[in-house]
Amino acid sequence: MKKFAKDFLWGASSSAFQIEGAWNEAGKGESIADFNSFKHSTEQADTKIASDFYHHYREDIKLMKELGLNVYRFSISWSRIIPDGDGEVNPEGINFYNQVIDCLLENGITPFVTLYHFDLPYALVLKYNGWQDRACVAAFRRYAQICFNAFGDRVKNWQVINEQNLMIRVDERMNMDHVPVKDRERIRAQMDYHMFLANAYAVNDCHAIIPNSQVGPAVSATMTYPISSKPKDVWAAKMNDNFKTNYALEMYCFGRYPGYYLEYLSKLDILPDFEAGDLALLEEAKPDFIAVNYYRTLATRYFPADEKHPLGSRKHDVDFDLVGYFKTEQNPNLKSTEYGAQIDPLGLRMVLNEYYHQFRLPLIITENGLGTGDHLSADGKIHDQYRIAYLRDHIAACYDAIQDGVELVGYCPWSVMDLLSSHQGFKKRYGFIYVNRTDDNLKDMQRIPKDSFYWYQNVIKNNGLTD
Repeated sequence: MKKFAKDFLWGASSSAFQIEGAWNEAGKGESIADFNSFKHSTEQADTKIASDFYHHYREDIKLMKELGLNVYRFSISWSRIIPDGDGEVNPEGINFYNQVIDCLLENGITPFVTLYHFDLPYALVLKYNGWQDRACVAAFRRYAQICFNAFGDRVKNWQVINEQNLMIRVDERMNMDHVPVKDRERIRAQMDYHMFLANAYAVNDCHAIIPNSQVGPAVSATMTYPISSKPKDVWAAKMNDNFKTNYALEMYCFGRYPGYYLEYLSKLDILPDFEAGDLALLEEAKPDFIAVNYYRTLATRYFPADEKHPLGSRKHDVDFDLVGYFKTEQNPNLKSTEYGAQIDPLGLRMVLNEYYHQFRLPLIITENGLGTGDHLSADGKIHDQYRIAYLRDHIAACYDAIQDGVELVGYCPWSVMDLLSSHQGFKKRYGFIYVNRTDDNLKDMQRIPKDSFYWYQNVIKNNGLTD
């Protein structure tokens, strides 16, 4: 029996643009997530309806209660609160989230709110090119303060920006498809820096506005193995972790770029613009925890620079290769999902140890799950034993990390129910609850608990694994 602490948080997660639908109802403005989804709507579902949580939230929260969740991590849509990002507040948006929060509390579920999950108001893209302009920092700070004042009497647990370290790698999410390639790294560095400033303001404001609040970042975790024992391959693996995750954690926790990252920005002549007072702000903003989103590990080899491959040039986006540093390879020792993510529970144990020992902050897992195609059986049920096996192995890794000495306080897998996958629509499902729709057919939108729902319900009831 792998039993967790009595106050361990058992939850599940979602995000606004992937679950809510009602993309333009009740005063909501368009977000960049909406805009991008419409570009792909001939191939997959878009954000217009998604899982229709907006109209089903009471029914869905009752299912969360049946599942046994004691925490639900979800995001607020900035463009539902302020349709154009920095103008008038939309009272209907405030009212919707008030109802969701109250319904959660009525059902004994603690709300855990993310302020920004990939869905910048599109009006700010048009006005400022989003995070490229420092005015976006001020707009986000105001939005965060509005949320803290509106919901902080009931919501004490907050995340600021979800997976900034991943979001900044994806040109589409940052609206950089139109930017000349030669300018992208400079603009990317400036956008990234502005998000760090926005995070710092939100952390400080959360502590000032909401008594007894807890606030922190959520990172896309990276654990990288060297493809060989060659010293340069070992170094390349470490640099892959550093450039994709660790530099961001150092900014969140210490308020400074680490030396290796400053050196990289200087060599490429892409240092962001700093202003007086920034350093003091960044150093003052101390997170209370680190939220960890973990799905897979990577393997890399050293990627030397030459005339054809100049230092600092990058290839690909999410798992980008960086010339002079690292090149991603397939790990022959791991199995992969049908969408290519290599399954590695031991990697979760290692990444939890690494983050805790480096930063000494409580950790909570806010995403972890298996995305694959689920299908209704002849009996009208979803027998997802593959998901149960995945989650069992990763929860066991969490238990092992706690035995190692890691202060892990909760587990919120992705996702509470099937929702819109950014690149695969409803073909790629993660949820404990099946939503009866496809990319091109809404069907009846019925909610059907999967086998994994009842398995996780039993985990929560027993406060751990029984086998």
